[in-house]
Amino acid sequence: MTYATRRISITVDGRNVVVHHHLGDLSDWVRFSGPVAVDTEAMGLSLTRDRLCVVQLSDGGDEAHVVQLGERPDAPRLSAVLADPAQLKLLHFARFDVAMIRRTLGIDMAPVYCTKIASKLARTYTDRHGLKDLVKEVLGIDLSKTQQSSDWGAAELSDAQLAYAASDVLHLHGLKARLDVMLHREGRTELAQACFDFLRHRAELDILGWDETDIFAHS
Repeated sequence: MTYATRRISITVDGRNVVVHHHLGDLSDWVRFSGPVAVDTEAMGLSLTRDRLCVVQLSDGGDEAHVVQLGERPDAPRLSAVLADPAQLKLLHFARFDVAMIRRTLGIDMAPVYCTKIASKLARTYTDRHGLKDLVKEVLGIDLSKTQQSSDWGAAELSDAQLAYAASDVLHLHGLKARLDVMLHREGRTELAQACFDFLRHRAELDILGWDETDIFAHS
């Protein structure tokens, strides 16, 4: 697959964001500053059945990058960003993304910060930890999920799909800032970090077939 891009512009919380669509891999001109928000789109949620189709990234600025992968992905520039030990990756439900990236690209995505884990540790007054609910309460923003179940394996992605993919990474920096305050207030920052560090091992267990088993349970 050739490396090429097209661009669309979307409006997020009153600011204009340019979404770059890359085919096969990140283009060589892309640079990220600071922590990088990451999300993935796959054909489904099965690590053994479904393939990874899209990886989207943002460093919190006014640009987002959506990488559309082929059926046999070979994306060295994307892999270098995701595996860079000096660059923190922000994700929501990182357990799935870390496992899917490892299975597909053969890399350990680290270090990572998971806003879903942080939410569960900090927001113990609720059981609503999905991204839409979290963004609504913490940031006061309504996220659209209309493209969540669309065909991400299609040969061509629509502008609506690109906008949806980008929206999932444009709020993670803001969430981290707010959740960090809550974690510190509740004395759970170190516990959260320990959970983030364990994610690579949890992902390996999922890939090897222990996805439905709580290995810490008595029975």
